[in-house]
Amino acid sequence: MKFAESIYEALTDEEDARLCKEIGEDACQEAPQSFVFILFSYCLTKLGDAIASPKTTLAWLVSVVGAPAFVLGLLVPIRESGSMIPQLFIGGIVRGLSVRKWVWVAGSAGQAACIVGIGFVAISLSGAAAGWAILGLVILFSLFRGFCSVAAKDVLGKTIPKRKRGQLNGWSASAAGLLGIGVGIILMMPASGELGRSFLGILLFGAGLLWLVAAAIYSGVSEYPGETGGGRNILDALGQLRLLATDAPFRRFVTTRALLMCSALSAPFYIALAQQRFGSPGYLLGAFIIAAGVAGLVSAPVWGRYADASSKSVMISAALITSGIGLAVFLVSRFLPDLGGTLWFLPVTYFVLSLAHSGVRVGRKTYVVNLASGNKRTDYVAISNTVIGVLLLMVGAVGALSPLIGNDGVIGLLALMGLAGAAYGTTLPDV
Repeated sequence: MKFAESIYEALTDEEDARLCKEIGEDACQEAPQSFVFILFSYCLTKLGDAIASPKTTLAWLVSVVGAPAFVLGLLVPIRESGSMIPQLFIGGIVRGLSVRKWVWVAGSAGQAACIVGIGFVAISLSGAAAGWAILGLVILFSLFRGFCSVAAKDVLGKTIPKRKRGQLNGWSASAAGLLGIGVGIILMMPASGELGRSFLGILLFGAGLLWLVAAAIYSGVSEYPGETGGGRNILDALGQLRLLATDAPFRRFVTTRALLMCSALSAPFYIALAQQRFGSPGYLLGAFIIAAGVAGLVSAPVWGRYADASSKSVMISAALITSGIGLAVFLVSRFLPDLGGTLWFLPVTYFVLSLAHSGVRVGRKTYVVNLASGNKRTDYVAISNTVIGVLLLMVGAVGALSPLIGNDGVIGLLALMGLAGAAYGTTLPDV
């Protein structure tokens, strides 16, 4: 496909689209088309994510349908950890398949069904029934997302040359940033306060359709049969945790990734600190979302190219930026309150944090794909995501310290966690 080759060469700055050593000759010839199909699929699912975000649309819906307050607090942790914790067992299923793109296709169709289901909840249910239905569908959505996560990294490793994987992740993250800007602009508009249940339901139906279209496009990826090792039962899957004890490079990666959770965990406290100072006007939340969107848009392609040169260095650099901006916010909040109280300060620092978080995501995704091949890559992805999912629920409890040390204190504490991650990241092998 000349069209795919043109996009591939433009986005990867590669005149010869056939330079690849890590994948088979057949996959190498199809790499431009696979690159474009995966990129378009990722962009559509990221648009769906932006529309059905638990931080915006689903949180809004919980209030509109009158669901219990605890539902709101569970949306984000369930969405994130619910897709990662089961991956240790999901990996045992996926590793028995020689062609794994169909796992992603089925997982995307499942996510579509869940989002459409939430759309029906928006239109037809209220109160506790609506709340429990939303949580149940979010749990199912996260499970399907977990299957997609495991399969996606392995398909990426089998179809895209090593020095192009970071760029693909980077461009897809950049597209997500552009979409985030649109979401932020909508939130800043007065009309956003008038969204009713029917409109939200239709919006979610549209988001579900995006996942279905993405599944159709992804089915065209040219993945050739690869290594299989047979499926695993639950005990066998749990036994794979021994890799954390026996595989030093992998253990260092998981430890570093755990410490780098600070970039994601600290973000809500920037917003909470702003709300503490300025209240909760819609334009303020919109400003933060736009800041994150602009950061992803401008930084992700740069991080992607950097990751193709050294994904280890990307993680270290991003951790240092996270820590630096977090410590700056803490010190300004405590010792320069006039500066910290300006309307622009926190959105600008949030923009820098979002730049760093984009680097963390692109760097660690590229690193784990390059760290191994075949079924070992599948094991690495599944084990690391499962462990991080559990730790996310545990470390996320750091918010309970905010009444004692304040939101700025939590930001400072997580910044120190990032410094530890940058230091430990230097022990990672180059891949």
